[in-house]
Amino acid sequence: MLPKLDPSRARFVIEKIDDILAWESSVENTRDSRFVELGKYLCEVRAGQYWRTENLKSFDEFLEKRFPESRRKAYYLMSIHEHLPKPIKKDLPEIGWAKAVELVKVARSDRDRFDSGAWLQKAHKMPREQFQHEVEKHLTGKDTESSDVIYFKLYKSQIPIVEQAIETAALMLGSDKSRGYCLEMICADFLAGAHASGGDPQVFLGAIWRSFQMMSAGQQLEFLRRIRAQHKQKVSTSIAS
Repeated sequence: MLPKLDPSRARFVIEKIDDILAWESSVENTRDSRFVELGKYLCEVRAGQYWRTENLKSFDEFLEKRFPESRRKAYYLMSIHEHLPKPIKKDLPEIGWAKAVELVKVARSDRDRFDSGAWLQKAHKMPREQFQHEVEKHLTGKDTESSDVIYFKLYKSQIPIVEQAIETAALMLGSDKSRGYCLEMICADFLAGAHASGGDPQVFLGAIWRSFQMMSAGQQLEFLRRIRAQHKQKVSTSIAS
């Protein structure tokens, strides 16, 4: 039985949803712009050694005090102002820090060939995910799949275990693979183990397939050789019985 529809209440609720989503978008854009400003001030603190006014011993100690979970983001923000040319810095608050970080990648790669005007125009027009995809395509020469940035909060006691797992995966995949690929391999291995017996066979197959795709060409050949050898052995055993 369908619930009785109250049009007035329905419009009110839907408007509230739209208002909250619009507010979230506005807050995100404001935060993005403020982070660009934060990077500029961090650069000034380091250059002027302002950390001494707090009786701290170093700039790293200053960052550790304000970024206790990870200083990597602080250095990302600072790199925006260190590597991008002055003419486009005034536009950075409008495009936000996430896109600015992508611009830094292009600027460092292209150096004197960096077309700041063209890339700034792309940053203004494209959504963040599409712009990240465009940068990745420019840097690698390949039309790769789009990506996103995901943040995790970890306790300090958890970090060594996570770092060791990622480093181990990097040794298996090769040093050219990103930490994202390494994390995906760890997750794929977990899913394969979880669904190997009694689980979802499609999840298991998908996990194995993604693991295979992340292997080097030599590892893929060795993997296929072992599969063929095992299959041949099973056929021989079946015929013999």
